Amino acid sequence: MRYVYADNAATTAVSKTALDAMMPYLTEHCGNPSSLYSIGQTAHRAIEKARQQVAAAINADKSEIYFTSGGSESDNWVIRGCAELGKKKGKCHIITTKIEHHAVLHTTAKLEKEGFEVTYIGVNDKGIVDVNDIAAAIREDTCLVTVMFANNEIGSVQPIEEIGKLCREKGVWFHTDAVQAAGHIAIDVKKQNIDFLSMSGHKFHAVKGTGVLYCKNGVKLPNLIEGGGQESGKRAGTENVPGIVALGAALEEACANIDKNAQKVSALRDRLFEGASKISHSRINGDTEKRLPGNFSMCFEGVEGESLLLMLDAVGISASSGSACTSGSLDPSHVLLAIGLKHEVAHGSLRLSIDENTSGEDVEYILEQLTPIINRLRDMSPLWERIIAEDKGE
Repeated sequence: MRYVYADNAATTAVSKTALDAMMPYLTEHCGNPSSLYSIGQTAHRAIEKARQQVAAAINADKSEIYFTSGGSESDNWVIRGCAELGKKKGKCHIITTKIEHHAVLHTTAKLEKEGFEVTYIGVNDKGIVDVNDIAAAIREDTCLVTVMFANNEIGSVQPIEEIGKLCREKGVWFHTDAVQAAGHIAIDVKKQNIDFLSMSGHKFHAVKGTGVLYCKNGVKLPNLIEGGGQESGKRAGTENVPGIVALGAALEEACANIDKNAQKVSALRDRLFEGASKISHSRINGDTEKRLPGNFSMCFEGVEGESLLLMLDAVGISASSGSACTSGSLDPSHVLLAIGLKHEVAHGSLRLSIDENTSGEDVEYILEQLTPIINRLRDMSPLWERIIAEDKGE
């Protein structure tokens, strides 16, 4: 049986480049970066090299890069930090969108319980936010606008530069969760007027448990963890040197090949859409042009996403669903509901996320397996019987 990994939006395999870069710091260069002896200073220099690699990848300054444990930590740090700073100035209003990752939405929900007001901006049926809606929502007491760079479920890429420009003109901080975008589409924090940016290493072939927060110079976020002087005194704790080194190497490699990889992966993604769209009662989720190269998201009526995933796994295909049923919830994805899908349609969602390691043969195998699996599930579905009856006017 063939095995196809098509869930790179959830996590990626560690690249050889990242693995080779980190291995010496698990063995001979094992010193604490805060130590004065030579192997400690070797580790310190490795961290600073990775910091420069990350800065170069997004056109930032080295002093603006802070290493974290991942995207969720970075999101929490900047949102709660800006809320704390804003409150001191009487600015207790935050703007975000309805399709953010839960690392953002759960943080803003907690802040609401603490007395902050949050405006949740809707999106169109392609999952794109209207900049004018953000402009209309900005108030005198708005301290932060946080809008994800690209959606993790449906792949839609937001008008980040325009949002950043608006926030800069209004004097409001702008944060973007770029966890899905970093290493896959070009990012320029200066050109795009970004004040804060979050990323996660395991989304671009580094290791899990590593991340980055870009914080524009001049903004003094409150310390995340008190203790030692690591990360300019902002995040205490002995650094994860191997992970940081792997992150820097992986991001540098990804950005060096970003155009070539995007061209290849986009073509494979479009082939998936072409083939899967031949299945009746199916629809593409998200914008077909303003989209992450490797993101495929479709809904198939008369199908439960969880069953679809299990049957794909049985034939060696690892995928995911926009439905939250796999996490114990009966509710479909908040993203799919936000773009206007009915519950029964959203439950039949499938997300495939491919990368430069995916082959044309992999894509054809997915398409070969997908149609009969959906047909089998529909044959067992009372919902599908109702859909067919409605088509016939019964």
